[in-house]
Parts: sequence; structure tokens; C-alpha cells
Amino acid sequence: MTIGAVCVTNESGIEIDVAGLARLAAFMIPRLRLHPMCELSVTAVDADRMAELHVAWMDEPGPTDVLSFPMDELRSAPPGAEPKAGVLGDIVLCPDYATAQASQRSRSLDDELAFLVTHGLLHLIGYDHATTKEYDVMFALQDDLRTAWHEQVTLQSLADGMSR
Repeated sequence: MTIGAVCVTNESGIEIDVAGLARLAAFMIPRLRLHPMCELSVTAVDADRMAELHVAWMDEPGPTDVLSFPMDELRSAPPGAEPKAGVLGDIVLCPDYATAQASQRSRSLDDELAFLVTHGLLHLIGYDHATTKEYDVMFALQDDLRTAWHEQVTLQSLADGMSR
């Protein structure tokens, strides 16, 4: 599923809401003051493939929930400035791994994957959570984006219901 320059593919063998993840990523891009046509790839893979990537890129064994691979090291434009076009990079998700996390967090798999796309996108533009201060900043922004997304989805659902 492609929306703008956001492409989401599912190679995991588990049914996921590919269109919803593409809409979420496309929603977040302007809110993060990124160029509307910056390229982003989101791919869902199985646990074996994620374990291979995790070892190859992070030198850690086993699968993980999400990996982010920045390309052009794009950052949010300062207020009033034009954002730079380019390639944000790749987010790789593992629905197998995320299923257990979703259960532990009392979320649906789709909601957990949406959380992971948000988290992965923030990593692509330079956010991290290695220190308490970085964690606080990144997770506050992550929460703000997810709240705005949920409000947008709710408003769209209401509008769709009224037009029927």
C-alpha cells in the first residue's frame, strides 16, 4: 500500500492493517515538519527475518519488535522553514514479536504496530531514548502524535457515519 511517498508492505505471513499503517505514517510526516514527499518504507517481516536483521545490524540475538534504518538523516524543519525532501529510510516491523507485546500492553496487534511505526519514525529523524531526558522527550512526542492520530480517526469515523 502506497500513500504519497509512504510504502507499507507485509512479508510476515500475519494479517495486518497495511493501509492503516500507511495512513498513520502519512499523517505523521507533516506533523513532524518533514517534507510531504519524503520517502518512507515500512515492511513487516517474520520472526526469522527480523532475527537475521537484529543480529546483522544490532549484534543482538533473536527477533525484536521494530528496527529503523535512516537514509538521508532528515530532521524536522525548524518552525517557518521549508522541510528538505529526501529519503527518511526504512522501518521493519515484526508482527510475530509485536503480538506478545500487544497482549502484555492490552492492545490489539494493529494498535501495537501503529505504536511501533510511530516509534520507528521518530528514530529515523534522530530521536532516541538512551537517557532519561531523551526518553521523556521522545515518548511525550510519541504520545502526542498517537493522540492526534486517534482524534483524526475518530473524527473521520464520525464524518463517515454522517455521510451515510
